[in-house]
Amino acid sequence: MKILQTPARFYPFTGGVENYVHNLSRELVEMGHEVTVLCANEPESKKNEFIDGIKVRRLPYIGKIANTNITPRIPIELLREDFDIIHTHLPTPWSADWSAVAAAVKGKPLVLTHHSDIVGQGRMNYIAKFYNNINQKLVLKCASKIIITNPKVVESSQCLKLYSHKIKIIPIGVDAERFSPFDYTKKEGSGENIILFISVLDKFHRFKGLDRLLMAMVDVVEAVPTAKLIVGGEGALLDYYKNMASSLGLEGRVKFLGYIPEDAICDLYNRCDLFVLPSISASQETFGIVLLEAMACARPVVGTEIVGVAEDVKRHEAGFIVQSGDENALADAIIKLLQDGGLRLKMGTNAREIAKRYYNWGEVALNMESLYEGLVKGK
Repeated sequence: MKILQTPARFYPFTGGVENYVHNLSRELVEMGHEVTVLCANEPESKKNEFIDGIKVRRLPYIGKIANTNITPRIPIELLREDFDIIHTHLPTPWSADWSAVAAAVKGKPLVLTHHSDIVGQGRMNYIAKFYNNINQKLVLKCASKIIITNPKVVESSQCLKLYSHKIKIIPIGVDAERFSPFDYTKKEGSGENIILFISVLDKFHRFKGLDRLLMAMVDVVEAVPTAKLIVGGEGALLDYYKNMASSLGLEGRVKFLGYIPEDAICDLYNRCDLFVLPSISASQETFGIVLLEAMACARPVVGTEIVGVAEDVKRHEAGFIVQSGDENALADAIIKLLQDGGLRLKMGTNAREIAKRYYNWGEVALNMESLYEGLVKGK
């Protein structure tokens, strides 16, 4: 099949949607399909190239609205492309809107992965509501199938309930070869118990819950003086979080690393004792891929009930799941893991097994291929 993917951006730009498209497309190419990615031309990216067998075409953009690149040429280029099926993504509306138009004009099936609702802060909230009430409903109506990665998304979404008959659940995968544990003898440390958190640190990602984690760290450090929180990621709120840590008296117990190169992330997972993602918004946090990456590296995790792997983490004892927004429960879970090395080892081993068995990209791609083929054949 000729598959056209239309994310707003693509590798080497990295993020949840970008990594999803990259990993899925790579597997589909290995299965013999022809995959083209049409996206915005971020700085220092080549206009046209092949990445892991994926044909990448990048278009100039004139600016961004919130986190979405505006590429004026995408309507024309979509109509020029030869494809059997088009796969687009939300919450980056511009590409999704025009993908829906192109699919309708050319009479081709449209698959939409709904990664999260579109939300905004301040004035952008009004724009987001306007889009959700008009454009997003039209895109969802045009979609032949809507993919979600977590069944809880339907309950929290403002838009998906009307289209439940179109929805198929296909979870996100993880590259368990790339994200794998180092030998424990190779793990370096200074006697500190390392807690890891990774996210973009801007207003669009406040739902990741770093403020809650910083508040929880006050109790954690009191119970486990060797505890240290490592925060990976950069963004406009970096200084805000630094000041918050200082005001909470956490000097020396929280370290902000800033930008983490893609090739350094696995090493970072392996050097921590546990990974924490205390997400607080079910409509925005539809999965939480960083939890899965940490699990593949055999690290126990602490998350909230809204993350995509919550049920598997609880069922297979791969960490602790707490109520979103409850920093006391968050602190208790972290303390319990830091005070029990045997429990960390057991839960980390379970976490690795879950990632390999239930969340491999090969299985995700097979499920997606089956869905594509059914739509192309008109089933």
